[in-house]
Amino acid sequence: PAPGLLQVVEQCVRVPVFVMIRPRGGDFLYSDREVEVMKADIRLAKLHGADGLVFGALTEDGRIDTELCTALLAVCRPLPVTFHRAFDMVHDPLVALETLISLGFERVLTSGCDSSALEGLSLIKRLAEQAKGRIVVVPGGGITERNLQRILEGSTASEFHCSARSARDSGMKFRNPNVAMGASFSAPEYSIKVADVAKVRTLNAIAKNIL
Repeated sequence: PAPGLLQVVEQCVRVPVFVMIRPRGGDFLYSDREVEVMKADIRLAKLHGADGLVFGALTEDGRIDTELCTALLAVCRPLPVTFHRAFDMVHDPLVALETLISLGFERVLTSGCDSSALEGLSLIKRLAEQAKGRIVVVPGGGITERNLQRILEGSTASEFHCSARSARDSGMKFRNPNVAMGASFSAPEYSIKVADVAKVRTLNAIAKNIL
């Protein structure tokens, strides 16, 4: 997020705010210039009150980039750090988990190296068992109020990640149907994705009942 967004969020919520450091979409193999951006973004996030940070970096052969992660973790100190779903692109998740633990990550976000946490549930459970409390394994990816109970019970996870969003129609009365501001597969200009309070409350209720 931009520093302005982070500042406003910090003023509006009473829960810890973790900032994701991701200079672009696509893969998790970063150039030297992109690493400079990531370090600068971490410093800005800390300056503007982030409670924790989230990032991920891989080598070209699908392993955790220990050299880069070590350098970024040093900039993040003393804040807690989560390794995000770059984990789902690793060559060997069981080896990668041990690497993250040795590096000092507090959490790892994963869909179990599958298209959703539900489909990757068996691996998520295996990772949580392997972790033995040394790192928090956080299921994420396609989690909704319809499958949360099954995912929490099946993975033995104590935390989870989801967007809990819904689409809201734009307030624009004049609309130009001939122009798209992004690629043809991107979200329509007159539909806005927002956090859905009702969904968040439902998900919280389900989780509290289980945990």
